[in-house]
Amino acid sequence: MATLTRRTTAAADWRALGTSVRLVTTDPALLDSCNLLLARHLAEVDAACSRFRQDSELVALDHAQGRPVRVSPLLGEALAVALRAAAATDGAVDPTVGSAIGALGYDRDFRLVQEDDRPVRLTVRPVPGWRAVTLDRATDTVTVPAGVHLDLGATAKAWAADKAAALLAEAAGCGVLVSLGGDTAVAGEPPAGGWRIRVQDATGAVEETPAPGTYATVAIRSGGLATSGTTTRRWRRGAHDLHHIVDPYTGLPAETPWRTVSVAAATCADANAAGTAALVKGAGAERWLARLGLPARLVAKDGTVVTTPGWPTSDQTRPGPEAAA
Repeated sequence: MATLTRRTTAAADWRALGTSVRLVTTDPALLDSCNLLLARHLAEVDAACSRFRQDSELVALDHAQGRPVRVSPLLGEALAVALRAAAATDGAVDPTVGSAIGALGYDRDFRLVQEDDRPVRLTVRPVPGWRAVTLDRATDTVTVPAGVHLDLGATAKAWAADKAAALLAEAAGCGVLVSLGGDTAVAGEPPAGGWRIRVQDATGAVEETPAPGTYATVAIRSGGLATSGTTTRRWRRGAHDLHHIVDPYTGLPAETPWRTVSVAAATCADANAAGTAALVKGAGAERWLARLGLPARLVAKDGTVVTTPGWPTSDQTRPGPEAAA
């Protein structure tokens, strides 16, 4: 077994896709060039997948009126990841929640959503369902029924982190960590001891002390780690306190006993989909995750922490973390 030597890392922090971006490389000399590649990649993802940009490919599907549409390979891949997540979670994560989440008032950048206090009328209405969407990857042709609006919020950010980490690690030949709003993917040779990630109830800068609530620092060497929760993206409309995790079976914010769910998996996309699905599934989600063999940490509303087999050992004795999820 090879002995890993300690490497110096370098990090850059900025914003894109309406969220925080953190890039860490194990070769400080390559940070700037990797950051330029990352910025280009995220700009392409935004142009393909944003539901807040009227010129995005995803929004263009709203006007197709059920006709087959040829999309870019990038959007085709993002849609494939979303549909695979829906199948793997028995529909608990469903990309056809676009109309439902828009009806809740989340129809623009989240900072603007928080400033709007107009009341909304909550109506129980199951979403159309992911099986209504067809995708031919051979031609990247997608058919979305008329009136169905897609939202890739549960998968696109984590998939973009996976794709970026792999791209940068191959181009730079060093270890890379990419975190998008706490959805964290790593690739290449990790630093000695692995990539250290602080898991907490709200995404924040690594140098900040976490807000009140439980947190833990864990290390991963490959794959991804993501935290899904109902504590950060919350807003109030009229008499209703709302959050962005939509239950596809009701079209309303999921009623869940969990505050946050963190999952480690082979990819960040798989981790994020599983964490979001666990929130929707509610009570017993820890058993569902355990049956899938996914290491996870679930925090109940009262602060009780439940972990599944394989969850990384908490380590709060070493210097500051590489990322916060």
